[in-house]
Amino acid sequence: MKIRGERECKNCGTRWSYYETGEATCPDCGSLRSVAVEEERRRHTDGPADLDLTPQRSTLAQGADIEDVAEAVGRDCRAYLRKRGFISGGDLLPLDDSYLAVQELRTAIADYSRDRRVGVAGPRPAARGTSSLDVEHSEFDDAAAERYLLALIRGAEDGERPAPADVPGALTPSRGLAYAMAVEEYRDDVSTYLEDEPDPEGRRILERIREQEKRLQALDGDVAPETAETLVKACRALERYLNGEEGALVEAEQRLDALD
Repeated sequence: MKIRGERECKNCGTRWSYYETGEATCPDCGSLRSVAVEEERRRHTDGPADLDLTPQRSTLAQGADIEDVAEAVGRDCRAYLRKRGFISGGDLLPLDDSYLAVQELRTAIADYSRDRRVGVAGPRPAARGTSSLDVEHSEFDDAAAERYLLALIRGAEDGERPAPADVPGALTPSRGLAYAMAVEEYRDDVSTYLEDEPDPEGRRILERIREQEKRLQALDGDVAPETAETLVKACRALERYLNGEEGALVEAEQRLDALD
């Protein structure tokens, strides 16, 4: 949506930015009566979002298993992701580590929890964003997979994203699918941004990103983690190009060429 986000309270005169707070009420007096102090309406899809998994970490510290907190972790991750976007006050934002880590945690813990319930992953579940690959239950019993999930629970809210080489085999499809979904959401916002700031070269690169993202979705995320990482890097190079770094266009091309 396009809004005039720089506001001034009609009650007390306080000025604030809706782009930063996401609040229509005055931060000082709580009044809903305000006026815009900018004439131009600007595109805005991002919102303030916090993820606090402290309660779940405390439960785990007391001896609970991962599946005991899986539902709460998934719920909080979904709430965070719903608030997020990639255009703030007309400015295009990068595909950031926090969004990627939370999307991965949401997907991985759903796959882990489902595997624990049924033993072997069956047909694609109704919930979007969980892998439909057959996964032997024993793979999720592997200590490396559980350590990886615990690392995500500890660090996702701070944007701590494990390196591709650290992804256990059992969770490779989870990461790939999570990144495909993140790229899809990012691509949608970039497409919207380009409606306001047309750039034929940027649009061409975005279409190539779409092709790779759809391929990753079709493979249910089951690609080498380095492949998914390359697609993320292509998105980031495109963002830098659209924000004025001309040379980043070549990098985006090279990243995508490596995926063809």
